[in-house]
Amino acid sequence: MSAGGGTKAILAALGANAGIALAKFVGFLFTGSSSMLAESVHSVADTSNQGLLLLGQKQSRRKATAEHPFGYGRERYFYSFVVALLLFTLGSAFAVYEGIHKIEHPEPLTSPLVAVLILVAAIALETYSFVTAVKESRKIKGSASWWGFIRQSRTPELPVVLLEDTGALCGLVFALAGVGLSVLTGDTVWDGIGTLAIGILLGVIAIILIVEMKSLLIGEGATETELRGIVGELVNGQVDRVIHIRTMYLGPDELLVAAKLALKPNLSVEKVARAIDEAEARVRAKVPAAKLIYLEPDLDRQLIS
Repeated sequence: MSAGGGTKAILAALGANAGIALAKFVGFLFTGSSSMLAESVHSVADTSNQGLLLLGQKQSRRKATAEHPFGYGRERYFYSFVVALLLFTLGSAFAVYEGIHKIEHPEPLTSPLVAVLILVAAIALETYSFVTAVKESRKIKGSASWWGFIRQSRTPELPVVLLEDTGALCGLVFALAGVGLSVLTGDTVWDGIGTLAIGILLGVIAIILIVEMKSLLIGEGATETELRGIVGELVNGQVDRVIHIRTMYLGPDELLVAAKLALKPNLSVEKVARAIDEAEARVRAKVPAAKLIYLEPDLDRQLIS
C-alpha cells in the first residue's frame, strides 16, 4: 500500500486529537477532574504520535545511500515503535498514577456539566477520526478479520491509528462514566476509577503495538498468501521448482525476495538469463511490493539423480 491512505487517516487523527486535547485541558481547568486530565494527556500524546508517524513517512522516502543500500523504508516501523512507547509512558503510566492518586485522595469536582459537554464533543470528533481510519483500512484489509489485519499488516500506520482511536473512544467513555458516577453518587472516587481504567486500557493497547512494531522492526517476511503467489509465479517455463526462498519486508512497500531455482537441464546461458528475467517479471506482476528480487539458477538435481 502506498502511504496515501495511511496519511489521510493520520491527518484526520491529528486534527481531531489536537482539538480534543485543547478542549479537555479547558475542561480540566474548570472541573478539576482527574479523568479529564488523564484524557488531556492522552490526547496530547496521540497528537504527538500522529506527528511522529508523518515524520516516519517523510524519512522513509529518502533515497538509498552507500551506507543504507536498501533505503530507509524501515523508518516507518521505527517511528511506529516510538509511538507505542510514548503511548505507554505518556498515556498509560500517567493515567494509572493519576487514577491511583485520586482514588486514595479524592477531590470534589467543579462544573461537571462542562466536562460532560466537552467529552461528548470529543467523542464526536474521535468517531470521525476512527471512521476515517476504518475506511482507509478496508481498502487493504481484504477478507482478514480486524484482529488479523492488525497482526498481519506490513503497513504500520493504519493499525496504530486504529488502535489509538479505539483506545481514545473507550477512554472517553470511561471518563464520561467516571464524571457521571461522581455526580450521581456524590463520591468522586469514581473519577479516579475512570482514570485508572483509562490507564489500564492504554497500557494494553501500547503493549500490543510494541509487540507488533518490534516484529516489523526485526524483519517480517511475505504473508502466506504472498509467498504462495510468489512461488507459484516462479515455477513456470524453464523453472522446475524453488529449491529454497527467503523474503523480508524492507519497508511497507518494499519486499526483498531471494530464491534458488532449479532450472531444466541443458539450457544455454542466454536461456538461463531469459528464464530468470521472466520469473522476476511474473513475480513483480503478482506482488508489486516485490521490488528487490535476487534469483540464483541451478540444476534440478532431483531429476538428474
